[in-house]
Amino acid sequence: MNNMFTHLTENYEACVAVILFAIGMCMLLFDKNLLKKVIGLDIMDSGVFLLLADRGYITGRTARIIVDPIPAGLVLTGIVVSVSVSAVMLSLTVRIYQTYRTLDMDKLYMMMSHKKRQKEDGEQ
Repeated sequence: MNNMFTHLTENYEACVAVILFAIGMCMLLFDKNLLKKVIGLDIMDSGVFLLLADRGYITGRTARIIVDPIPAGLVLTGIVVSVSVSAVMLSLTVRIYQTYRTLDMDKLYMMMSHKKRQKEDGEQ
């Protein structure tokens, strides 16, 4: 048991990354609000980036470069992609709110199915 806690204290960055990922995943799965789902995805991204950045650090090096360039490049590319995806998701969330006046997923499903049913009835 004591050995487990020493490993946790040595790898606290990885533990924080896993906790961030779990918090974001729970927000994605259990929250009904679309805006909170976008925030949850951003939190998940932060956990992944933290884990990649932590694993890219090289301990015991005497040179000036102490970071492996491959994970650092992946993190930077991931951040750019994450910001772009978040911007698109937020713009779609704004459009959904302007159309339906709610961000609650249950209400949105009901409204969308009601609209679809009205459209099918109108065609017949």
